[in-house]
Amino acid sequence: MKPINRTLSDHLVEAMRERILSSDLPPNHAIRQDVLAAELGVSKIPLREALARLEQEGLLRSHAHRGFFVCALSREEAEEVYALRLKLEPDAVALAAERATEVERSTAEQVLATLDRVTTKHGNGVGAFNRAFHLALIRPCRQLTTISILERLQVLSERYVRKHLEQLGRDERANEEHRQICKAWLARKPTKVHQLMARHIDKTLRDLRQQLKTASA
Repeated sequence: MKPINRTLSDHLVEAMRERILSSDLPPNHAIRQDVLAAELGVSKIPLREALARLEQEGLLRSHAHRGFFVCALSREEAEEVYALRLKLEPDAVALAAERATEVERSTAEQVLATLDRVTTKHGNGVGAFNRAFHLALIRPCRQLTTISILERLQVLSERYVRKHLEQLGRDERANEEHRQICKAWLARKPTKVHQLMARHIDKTLRDLRQQLKTASA
């Protein structure tokens, strides 16, 4: 029974995470476990386990006797998440540029092409493909602890990426920055990759500071 419950819980985590990241469940939304369990056709036990895991990921918060709520976007969280990314991600992608296999290099190119196409068309999945692109550049570094931390940071970043791209012209700028980063990464130029990635993350954070400040005013 335990393996079945664990597999079901994993499936529920993925399904609920996507709903949160896509804003199907907006910030501060109250999770009605009875309604959700009926909708998904599951019992409350694996659903509650999945919700607890999403709380650990930082996407949900719980209140005694009130249940789970979707976490709101905040300038404080953005500052923390992007500061951590600045400390870890440029080093990771620089190392990955040197270590990537031909298969991994091809994967990065394919993900970038898809991200570029979806972003240009303002289609669904921009946040998810942005995350996939960054992770495609990170994972070849082979540093498992760093990868694990950055995977979580990318999940937390995804909603902020969507917020960031609300401003007119941001998608074109992001596409161009991604192309430059990928070009240097494929050319195995770690110093250039480090510089471009750090600049990319820092620019996004600077924009978010202003957006989130305005939103809370």
